Amino acid sequence: MKPWQQEFLDTHRLQASYLHTAERYFEPLVRALSTRQRQHGDPLKVALNGSQGSGKSTLGDYLCACLAEDFGLSAVALSLDDFYLTYAERAALAENVHPLLQTRGVPGTHDVALLRNTLDALSRPSERPVRIPRFDKSRDDRALPEAYSACRAPVDVIILEGWCLGAHSEASSHLVKPINALERDEDTSGLWRGYSNEQLRTCYEPLYDELDFWVMLQAPDFDQVLRWRSEQEQKLCDAVGGQGAGLMDESALQRFVQHFERYTRQCLQDLPERVDVLFQMDEDRNIVAVRGLEIAG
Repeated sequence: MKPWQQEFLDTHRLQASYLHTAERYFEPLVRALSTRQRQHGDPLKVALNGSQGSGKSTLGDYLCACLAEDFGLSAVALSLDDFYLTYAERAALAENVHPLLQTRGVPGTHDVALLRNTLDALSRPSERPVRIPRFDKSRDDRALPEAYSACRAPVDVIILEGWCLGAHSEASSHLVKPINALERDEDTSGLWRGYSNEQLRTCYEPLYDELDFWVMLQAPDFDQVLRWRSEQEQKLCDAVGGQGAGLMDESALQRFVQHFERYTRQCLQDLPERVDVLFQMDEDRNIVAVRGLEIAG
């Protein structure tokens, strides 16, 4: 085991078995990214899609560490979650557009302009480190500026991970029928899902065109998402000692996940055919199939 790998395991509280998966599946991806970056020249922007709890944040951090330590490339991982609109901004949307927009998550609740400005800043030389926003889920609000991280620019590889990266807008006729109780009972007019759909078309899809390489961690089905998201919530609760206005009990969590259902299902169905590298996972997050990489037997 390399020294940086032990530090990685300690930081993320992972068992050593994680390295077996990483060495077999993720290090070939790192080699592919390194090759692509050297061919590409400019900072390589990598999109990493995965449903909630799929392990995409951990993977993003591993890719960055491996690129830096083994290939000498500077890399930074960004999370779409860190670019949520503030609580106050979402409250304004809830009042002026639809109450469901108070809840973070769906397209339309991110500050896409801030994200694009950050990507641009990381891509060009700068005398000052680029400040990267953070979102505090325990408070359900953007973290205070002193909690932001900083990164020297330009970097060689930027990894952007998010559960809805790659989700596309749909024809309005596809939005008419609600897909769960939340849409049926709390979005009877379809205004909320229509707003989110329009935000995808006007703000998110142009962003996708600027990303160079796509990776997906594919859950087996939507039924696993609630289980995985519940595990995430428990970790968050443990990390903050059970204190925080943004924490959710099981009932609140089940309602919360319904906000994500439409676009999670769409990504699970449609995105695998569009990504450069696909990792198919079982219900325990074990990788069971790979497409787009040469994996040693």
